Amino acid sequence: MSTENEGTAVPPAPSAPPVPVDAPAASTPQASEAGAPTTPIPPVPPHASGGAQGPELVHAGPAPAYASAEGGAQQGASGAPQHHGPGPEGAWPPPQSPGTPLYADGGAGGAGGAWGSGYQQPAPKPKNGRGGLVAAVLVAALVAGGLGGGLGYTLAKDNDNGSSTTLSASDSGGSVKRDAGTVAGVAQKALPSTVTIEAESTSGEGGTGTGFVFDTQGHIVTNNHVVADAVDGGKLSATFPNGKKYDAEVVGHAQGYDVAVIKLKNAPSDLKPLTLGNSDQVAVGDSTIAIGAPFGLSNTVTTGIISAKDRPVASSDGSGSNASYMSALQTDASINPGNSGGPLLDAQGNVIGINSAIQSTSGGGLGGTSQSGSIGLGFAIPINQAKYVAQQLIQTGKPVYAKIGASVSLEDSTGGAKITTEGAGGSDPVEAGGPAAKAGLKPGDVITKLDDHVIDSGPTLIGEIWTHKPGDKVKITYERSGKTHTVDLTLGARTGDS
Repeated sequence: MSTENEGTAVPPAPSAPPVPVDAPAASTPQASEAGAPTTPIPPVPPHASGGAQGPELVHAGPAPAYASAEGGAQQGASGAPQHHGPGPEGAWPPPQSPGTPLYADGGAGGAGGAWGSGYQQPAPKPKNGRGGLVAAVLVAALVAGGLGGGLGYTLAKDNDNGSSTTLSASDSGGSVKRDAGTVAGVAQKALPSTVTIEAESTSGEGGTGTGFVFDTQGHIVTNNHVVADAVDGGKLSATFPNGKKYDAEVVGHAQGYDVAVIKLKNAPSDLKPLTLGNSDQVAVGDSTIAIGAPFGLSNTVTTGIISAKDRPVASSDGSGSNASYMSALQTDASINPGNSGGPLLDAQGNVIGINSAIQSTSGGGLGGTSQSGSIGLGFAIPINQAKYVAQQLIQTGKPVYAKIGASVSLEDSTGGAKITTEGAGGSDPVEAGGPAAKAGLKPGDVITKLDDHVIDSGPTLIGEIWTHKPGDKVKITYERSGKTHTVDLTLGARTGDS
């Protein structure tokens, strides 16, 4: 699913667009290139995204490994990513599997899915091709349109024998005032507070994504995978729709949540933060508006509805070391590589989510010859969760994750999240003195509910836990020896991604 940093360059468009048959000879303009959860996070387990699976598999990997509800990743001897934890915390999910959603925009990766849109640097630096579109079709359409217009005028002139009657059109096309509640009205207000982000690593690899103004101090919220290339000494910039471009720096990033905050250098004094909505109150069928830079096409607006809520999604950037888990908002608004990090708005223009991942049927992407695109299955991080994470990153620079202190199996199953009999790296599957141990949970117990949310797998449990904050009290329903039990559990905390 969703999200978007890629690894191969997007093939260039034909050097010259087709010329319509029987059209007068004309020079054909050349098409121009458009610019273009704790500790090491693992690849996504097979079928980890639950209902988010698509008709075709984008990623394939070895059999699932054990992972904890806290996170961690390991590399198998075969070279395929496998999950392991940072010690007592437990392990992350196994290698990413077919059907795993792709990032909607920007992380470096290995062979697998396609992320984000890329841009071409002027210097011949190596790029990972995060997306580039050549507007050959548009150029061809313009050429054809121009020829058609010229022919129409000539024919009309030749047929005018002086006896024709001329009808004058009305001088007024009606009111062009757009009400605040219309899509156009929402877009007009929100676009000035969105930015197109360009991230470049020290080796010259990079891509584009999207972000939005979080406060008047110059903080911009986006996805972790959008800015990952620029974290260690790379370059980062943000461009507003009015063309003004600002250098930026990463304030903090959370791999597990796939949320990051950057800050503009020399930020303007007239920044207008977008209004944050309440993702808990969103209902299936509500209208949605997505803003982003799909395939580098900045300031693109698309519309749709909320197709589902609480969708368990495990997404990976394809590198085998970065994965994120979310209980996502699903939308059919068109989201493509480059939309990552952009706002998902409700009909009133309030931010209800951060566009992060897509499910795709395409086999293109990292290691392929093409990038995958929207099939109407997009996923966004609920804004209530993203807001909490962003505030933590601004305050401390590090993410804080809620945890239960137990390792759970990420095997393909719909029966629940089973606490493993062995933890990652030989650690205890149930952390001594941790929340799960205090609640009486034991290896072999199968967690089937967290509060009122049905838990059908390990990734689903992780996603649900991370919608809460450390210290929150939750009700855990589990099965042991064929009997169902319910206990109250207070979530613990883990700071940082390592």
